[in-house]
Amino acid sequence: MKKISIFLLLFIIVSCKSKTPNTIPNKTVEIKTEVIEYKRFVPITAANVTVIKKNRAYELGTRLLETCNTSRFKSFNSQEATESVIKNATVDKITKTCQKINSRNGKFINLTLLEIIQDNETGDFIFRYDIQYQKKYYNRELKIIVNKDNKVSSISTKEILKN
Repeated sequence: MKKISIFLLLFIIVSCKSKTPNTIPNKTVEIKTEVIEYKRFVPITAANVTVIKKNRAYELGTRLLETCNTSRFKSFNSQEATESVIKNATVDKITKTCQKINSRNGKFINLTLLEIIQDNETGDFIFRYDIQYQKKYYNRELKIIVNKDNKVSSISTKEILKN
């Protein structure tokens, strides 16, 4: 019995010995990986944007800023703007903003397209315009977002620091 237990113990110890893994000597494997960079916002040229989107952004921006000169606001309809833009573009809000802008910048003259940016996630196009006024003391920018349904989904203006 002692011989069998010693033999089993010796067998277990020998069988538990770890083995080295099989490796291929002196051969290296090259793995080439290609990194694809995803950009959500991509600047594009005006030629790559449909005429409807370009005209919609320019016309609604000009109409809104001309309101400051004439004090007559033609409200947006559901074919050219989203419901949120129509709700936010009230006569009171526009009058208040126009008073502030007119006192600092003078009368509105024209819009100049600075750049067009495409949002690859939502399909929106962001149009950035430089607003030209009579007084050249302050620079202002108009940003208009046109969605995939060719409706204006956002209009905002901000003052830009002079360089």
